[in-house]
Amino acid sequence: MNVLILGGNGMLGPWVVGAIERRHRVLVTDIGDLKFETGAEYRKVDASNLRQVVGAAAGMDAIINLSVLRQDRKLAFDVSTRGNYNMAVAAVTHGVRRLINTGPHFQLAGPNYEDHDYGLSPDMPPQPGSRLYALTKALGQEVLRIYSEHHDIYVQTLLFYNFYDPVTMKTPGGQQRIGVDLTPFSVAWQDAGEAVRLALEIELGRLPSRCETYNVFTDLPHGKFSNSKARQRLGWQPRHFLEAAWTRR
Repeated sequence: MNVLILGGNGMLGPWVVGAIERRHRVLVTDIGDLKFETGAEYRKVDASNLRQVVGAAAGMDAIINLSVLRQDRKLAFDVSTRGNYNMAVAAVTHGVRRLINTGPHFQLAGPNYEDHDYGLSPDMPPQPGSRLYALTKALGQEVLRIYSEHHDIYVQTLLFYNFYDPVTMKTPGGQQRIGVDLTPFSVAWQDAGEAVRLALEIELGRLPSRCETYNVFTDLPHGKFSNSKARQRLGWQPRHFLEAAWTRR
């Protein structure tokens, strides 16, 4: 497949590109210079710019949106919400049927869920709470859901939160976490990239609807959230369980 990646310079970008670039033709895009080595083509594209996104999507079979901006109210909306709208418009314009969206778990399961419940499913009604990041990403997901109801496109949203190097047990910020509790949504970089690859390659006819959401995190003992849908629908199996973090010494 010809695959367009938006926001490829972010934390998850190198792992997604690494998981798919030997199997597909990949165009990686972002607003700045490329920050990692890849054999894939690279182009500067602003995910919040409709004209640029539509132009980059020409000839593509799938679009993967990894873009995110958290701090600024306007820019967060432009990237996290408008970016998904731009992806949907680009898909309709060029007949791209496969869209993969990514975001934080709390765009679906905000404090009302996370603080009180267990066994939480990705198919429950969204309650993102009041945080800017969660709200802008949740609204972007809702835009894609509505587009999937009115156009011949299939949307898959993969929800993440915290990523770890399974060897060093360091977070993206460089903090080492050993012998302490993990956040409920934690996953190794490699397993996250593999989940995106599986969503990219699943036959669209196997999806039960045009809009599906998955929890993506390693097996954790507390059972607060469920990753069974990603396992059963995508065939995803985490290879790294991050035991060093949640096993007491």
